[in-house]
Amino acid sequence: MSRRCELTGKKANNGYAVSHSHRRTKKLQQANLQWKRIWWAEGNRWVRLRISTKAIKTLETRGIQAMAKEAGINLNHY
Repeated sequence: MSRRCELTGKKANNGYAVSHSHRRTKKLQQANLQWKRIWWAEGNRWVRLRISTKAIKTLETRGIQAMAKEAGINLNHY
């Protein structure tokens, strides 16, 4: 299973770890993903999603129904 946010699509970023002598080694910066149980009012049930912390903050303002529609996912499968 890839480490990807189910609502926003956030995924890992390639970067460099830079030492004091400025040597660069490749580093993978993973998205901060959390398992979150969210109340889906339209479906009248809980939905368990693996989403980023940024998506959790956005959920509070936009709502799960709007974000799921934009991401193109069907919440009945979760």
